[in-house]
Amino acid sequence: MKSRSQDQSLSDSRELDRSYDPLTGNHLSKPNKKTIKQRFLKLLPCYHSGSSLSVDQRSITDEGELSTVCYRPEGLDSLVQQTKFSKKELQVLYRGFKNECPSGVVNEDAFKSIYSKFFPQGDSSMYAHFLFEAFDTTDNGLVSFEDFAVSLSIILRGSITDKLNWAFNLYDLNKDGCITKEEMTDIMQSIYNMMGKHTYPSMRVSAPKEHVDCFFQKMDKNKDGVVTIEEFLETCQKDENIMHSMHLFHNVI
Repeated sequence: MKSRSQDQSLSDSRELDRSYDPLTGNHLSKPNKKTIKQRFLKLLPCYHSGSSLSVDQRSITDEGELSTVCYRPEGLDSLVQQTKFSKKELQVLYRGFKNECPSGVVNEDAFKSIYSKFFPQGDSSMYAHFLFEAFDTTDNGLVSFEDFAVSLSIILRGSITDKLNWAFNLYDLNKDGCITKEEMTDIMQSIYNMMGKHTYPSMRVSAPKEHVDCFFQKMDKNKDGVVTIEEFLETCQKDENIMHSMHLFHNVI
């Protein structure tokens, strides 16, 4: 017999993707309109733990077994509170995420596969690794729909301070609260590997080092060899070019 928590989890999941009306108990038809977010999410490969079969291909008849195979996100109302997306936007995002990833989570290899499709001429694997770690807020080697939605909300609709804090966390590779030259060099080199060789005009091989030197000249106020979050925020908020790039995110979605 199903427990009350299992019933609630299933109800939340159905409400989130709008496949079920909790008032009538009827399944709802799905709209045919394709959005940019849906087309992007079509690139998401599924994460299958120790199996090459999708959940749809498995013969699962017991709901208790299903709950151990599929990860179900928390309730829709909770995600609305945590993000700056509306219910409708979260439903669209989740539907695409669940359709392509029935297990509800994406591992690092799958995440790298996504990025490789956007930068086919370069090597995006290292940058995708850093980005995955920034999305994987629980540090469990998986990105859930909640992880995805919360980070996407910050990147696209967060305040300037929220976006800068998220960017700092991306650059702070070992998460010790400061950015070293080595960490910034790794980030810049990964960006160069991903697109630098194929830009026009092409970036010089020395470009990553030059960018790091410029970064530290601007941000390392006390010249101690590391950049703290306070130094990062203060410098970025006074730099018109950086502020302009942050404002551009508002028009992406």
